[in-house]
Amino acid sequence: MREVTLKIPEEKFEFYMELFEQLGLEAEIEYDIPEEHKEIVRERIRNSKPENLIPWKKAKKMLDHIADSDGI
Repeated sequence: MREVTLKIPEEKFEFYMELFEQLGLEAEIEYDIPEEHKEIVRERIRNSKPENLIPWKKAKKMLDHIADSDGI
């Protein structure tokens, strides 16, 4: 399989992603995250307490419930 890197204007991004999906193409999105944002997350991880963490399955159920009750 070949790999291609594309630079897509923001206003056409959704169109291209839909096109890729319809054509059955694989798309991998890379995000350019500023270092200061990464440091904020690292700090939050360092300060987190295991007893305050929620397993993903439980968190997803909670979010799904909120979305359902809000009609989303």
